[in-house]
Amino acid sequence: MAKTYKTLTESDVNHFVEKGHVVLKDCFSRELAAEWRGFAFKRLGYEPDDPTTWEEPRIHLPSMNRLPIREIAPRAWDGICDLLGGEDRIANTEPSWGDGFIINFKLGAEDEWQPPESHFTGWHKDGDFFRHFLDSPEQGLLTIIVWSDIYPKSGGTYVACDSVQHVAQHLFAHPEGLLPGQGFGQLYEKCKDFVEITGNAGDVVLLHPFILHSASQNPSGRARFITNPPVALKEPMNFNRENPDDFSPIELAVLRGLGEDRLDFKPTAPRERLVPERVKRQKKMLEEQKKRLAMG
Repeated sequence: MAKTYKTLTESDVNHFVEKGHVVLKDCFSRELAAEWRGFAFKRLGYEPDDPTTWEEPRIHLPSMNRLPIREIAPRAWDGICDLLGGEDRIANTEPSWGDGFIINFKLGAEDEWQPPESHFTGWHKDGDFFRHFLDSPEQGLLTIIVWSDIYPKSGGTYVACDSVQHVAQHLFAHPEGLLPGQGFGQLYEKCKDFVEITGNAGDVVLLHPFILHSASQNPSGRARFITNPPVALKEPMNFNRENPDDFSPIELAVLRGLGEDRLDFKPTAPRERLVPERVKRQKKMLEEQKKRLAMG
């Protein structure tokens, strides 16, 4: 792949195609991360330094604040563009990151910690808001934005690095599309290459949309903050581009997983958007938090 990328090296891209993810260090300021974490504790009515006030083991907040990615994390934005085949293929010209944190306070803290290869529950492919096809544009790329320092055994996301091929084969076998969760989770049983995502506030992990991952236990006594916003494509993925140099690393990883150089894929059913229960829950949560903040 003799291509020119904005920020990723050829080694980064090869790692992404082979392992389904790449880590970019120090992409945004630790000050912003600390400010937004502090506000999240206020929203919840929890004390940052008193774990006894952390009622929920894990919580997914709605966003209250948003900032453009290219403004707060230009190198991460360039990496996103590299993996998707250029800025002109991205659906939203000004994608942003918000403070809709997934906070792992103490999930499974009472049980013996299990490493990712021994972890058997919760594996999934993201995307609870659309019918999944091999070429779905709704999630062109997954991201894990690291908003707090994540040490080993501290709630870092578990990732199955060799899952892209299995998800690609599953979707290829179902051109009619699959609803969220339909047969994806158990594909982890075919995987052998697992990692635990650790890192520092300011790091960004770019992941293939077909990667299987799972929440992990957090017995550390430290709250782990991430967000995981997807980046959408303007058009469905194209596995049959005239010039092979025009394939994005995302598309190349799918073709690699299927053992094909190119593929003329056509869905056999209409694309479909869904409204997940998560949206309703977060709307209620947002109203409750606004009331709490108004009361001071």
